[in-house]
Amino acid sequence: MRPAPVVSMRGISKTFPGVQANDRVDLDIYRGEVHALVGENGAGKSTLMKILYGFYRADAGEIAVEGQPAEIRSPEDARRRHIGMVFQDFVQIPALSVAENIALFLPDLTPILDRAEIVRRIETTARRHGLDVDPSAPVWRLSVGERQKVEVLKLLLADARVLILDEPTRSLAPHEIEALFRTLDSLCRDGLAVVLITHKLREVLACAHRVTVMRRGRVAGMLPRAAATESGLVSMMFGGAVAEPRPRPRERRPAAVPLLELRRVSTQVEGQATALEEVDLTVEPGEIVGVAGVSGNGQRELGDVILGLVPCARGVKYLWGLDATRWSAARTRRSGVAFIPEEAREMAAVPGMTVLENMALGDTRRYARAGGLAIDWRAVRSDLEGVLARLDMTLPSLDMPAGGLSGGNVQRMILAREVAHGPRLIVAFNPTRGLDVRSAVAARGELVAARDGGVGVLLISEDLDELFSLSDRLMVLFHGRIVATATPHTITGEAIGYLMTGATPP
Repeated sequence: MRPAPVVSMRGISKTFPGVQANDRVDLDIYRGEVHALVGENGAGKSTLMKILYGFYRADAGEIAVEGQPAEIRSPEDARRRHIGMVFQDFVQIPALSVAENIALFLPDLTPILDRAEIVRRIETTARRHGLDVDPSAPVWRLSVGERQKVEVLKLLLADARVLILDEPTRSLAPHEIEALFRTLDSLCRDGLAVVLITHKLREVLACAHRVTVMRRGRVAGMLPRAAATESGLVSMMFGGAVAEPRPRPRERRPAAVPLLELRRVSTQVEGQATALEEVDLTVEPGEIVGVAGVSGNGQRELGDVILGLVPCARGVKYLWGLDATRWSAARTRRSGVAFIPEEAREMAAVPGMTVLENMALGDTRRYARAGGLAIDWRAVRSDLEGVLARLDMTLPSLDMPAGGLSGGNVQRMILAREVAHGPRLIVAFNPTRGLDVRSAVAARGELVAARDGGVGVLLISEDLDELFSLSDRLMVLFHGRIVATATPHTITGEAIGYLMTGATPP
């Protein structure tokens, strides 16, 4: 006889303005299992788990924990019931040490901090579950994988028995993902329950015991791992198969004039940024250049230099063969550079403006009428609807505020805006991060089509499968330096994973 679920959710509904996020959802979570929650963007996965964690309150429905009705009004209520959540954006104080960050989260923190006892507890738990991290290290010095370990340790030391992980592998190198899966196995052996929200179906099949598929706010089905396949899950998510683009082989013939060229470019460090050091890079017409690296190793600085947001301390930047070292961001954009940032919601969208208004912001000159006193909203709508149709993407409404969209839908909106007007160079940071399978395939197809049409693409991504499938050339960025350059058929993903973290490939 199957044991009772540790958490039972029944009839959960949640509506945001213009969006039915959850519609009478039932879900059971059991001890000793990794339960994967998958679905297209806006399917309601994160909303459902944020309701369980008390971040949102359901409009209708009931939650039971350990068989008893539970009214969870806040994260504090959830933690009292031994439920914890690791968000995509970590809640940490970079200037404090690992031990201090964890201590601040503990429910039994004493007025006088017993550092030795806290360190002992951290080390004991870390050894048990493969979460080794230096308790005395300042958090700002840690890699993304190490910072994630800190988040999990915070929950374990606070006695969480149900762990919700939202897209936990999105910024990890391959060997760090394997280490995370070993940790999940260890947690399950100790009787904990893990809920994994993700879009990466291969990882779901590698570590989950059960998979629940959500579609348009409802549960489309639940499968045990033995019965789940990647194609079957995709079909449940979208009602049919999704075909990946197949980039044509490209024979490298250096162009007379590259679209982009950086010659020994260095930047100055400000705050916690990573300075670029002697970076040489070119992107030619009809070429995708992939840049691999763990987040925080200079990717943002590389994009900022190309856009003109950060000046070159040394070196020269060329666009279209012209010295663009001192060009402003506005001039750079007007010249034909599209930019898909690493955090679309924070860096490229205005939450209080509608989707249409955000679209117009991408090229106000194109839509301005009456000397800039009016906007041709019909043209804005036509352009946005056209590019969304080309990308095979949808948005809940073009007239709703961008702040009401899910993270994946914001990414869709920005991608559509940036490719709408035929750029010459696309600088794309993790363009498929947070996208469901169908939207990710459409986005990759758009990059391939742009390349085949002579556009240059600089693809900065933490998804090695994506880099290997799309790139003509690959570069590895570590601590602001290009530490390796290769083609996809001359290097392995494992080797790149080690180079990304500063290690020597075995």
